[in-house]
Amino acid sequence: MPWDDEFECMPLEKLQRFQLKKFKETLDWVYEKIPFYRKKFDEKGIKPQAVKALEDIHKLPMTIKNDLRDNYPFGLCAVPMNQVVRIHASSGTTGKPITGPYTKEDLEQWTECMARNLFSAGIRPGDMIQNAYGHGLFTGGLGFHQGAVRLGCTVVPTGSGMTERQITLLKDFGAKALFCTPSYALTIAERAEEMKVDIRSLPVSIGVFGAEPWTIGIRDEIEHRMGIKAMEAYGLTELSGPGVAFDCEAQDGLHINEDHFLAEIVDPVTLEPLPLGEKGELIFTSLQRRAMPMIRYRTKDITRFRRETCVCGRTFLKMDKIFGRSDDMLIISGVNVFPSQIEALLLDIQEVEPQYVLVVGKKGHLDHLAVKVEAKPGVIEAGEQKKAEVEKKISNHIRGMMGIGVKIELLAPKTITRSEGKAMRVIDQRPKG
Repeated sequence: MPWDDEFECMPLEKLQRFQLKKFKETLDWVYEKIPFYRKKFDEKGIKPQAVKALEDIHKLPMTIKNDLRDNYPFGLCAVPMNQVVRIHASSGTTGKPITGPYTKEDLEQWTECMARNLFSAGIRPGDMIQNAYGHGLFTGGLGFHQGAVRLGCTVVPTGSGMTERQITLLKDFGAKALFCTPSYALTIAERAEEMKVDIRSLPVSIGVFGAEPWTIGIRDEIEHRMGIKAMEAYGLTELSGPGVAFDCEAQDGLHINEDHFLAEIVDPVTLEPLPLGEKGELIFTSLQRRAMPMIRYRTKDITRFRRETCVCGRTFLKMDKIFGRSDDMLIISGVNVFPSQIEALLLDIQEVEPQYVLVVGKKGHLDHLAVKVEAKPGVIEAGEQKKAEVEKKISNHIRGMMGIGVKIELLAPKTITRSEGKAMRVIDQRPKG
């Protein structure tokens, strides 16, 4: 049984009636309260009253990340600041940070979305959880915290970092669930092995991971090394944080909280809508948020939708795990390449660890890709011939599956800096400008 079976198992026709009602209310709200959206709507020659059906969403303008930066910090806030009870923000590593103001009602809705997410992952009232997400401006730590509290869990708010202490507390306190990024879960597993702690024998049996793209191969690696079920929480600061979409026991796609978010898939180049099952860019519209609703926000995440009966009983739309980001896509020898595709192929190679970086450079006018990946213990020690064999094996595998030539550099174990948050997987050395 889901946490909120009224909505999570709602028949499609009834759900769509609810969505349309909230959609119209949101359009009226942003047109009245946010000058940016009023101007965008007027430029398109459309009034909120012209929207009669969910399909009319394609008539509306889109919102992009630069719109949020141009209106930094609170130009897109629809309520007076004395009604804002919390503000989160992105890291701002690629420009001005993206701010996320919340009303009391917004926090309540976010908390419910996170409670659904965690309950779906198998967490129950009374469970102890260890929250190793960063607590602060980043939405992860507090988002997971408030969802777990809503469920009635005991929360150990360790925050990120201090990996040995994380392992010690998992052992001493006996938490059932761990929250962190997938790359940090691998760091914890690796450090536990070094500490001679058998993490598979500990009470922890569930991990809920997010905040960065991760492949099914990485999920399998985490489950094998930690002896847990690795579940996913998908979200964005722009939409509220984690809890936008989530895994269920089927681990076969993420259920979107459709009573809170209206989802679309469009062609990332033409921006035209794509039919169910087609891979494209994920677009979200807020349906219930008050402080900073987003209209047709371009996530840049690439996925596809499925509307199907799920074994868990939920009727919410499913999206596949994120394949990559449209702005992360590389063009190597005329082939579109996502970092996640390289990751999946690396995980096919028994001699390497799931620790790698992709280095993008220029050779003349063309982009060039090099892959640095750590070898498993004993491979480098076996000598240069063995190292060259594995490098050739990886190169041939990538060429055979993707049709591109990639320079491979096999590194000694522990060479690549470990992540305590989001992993840095791509180093772009191409000249700027």
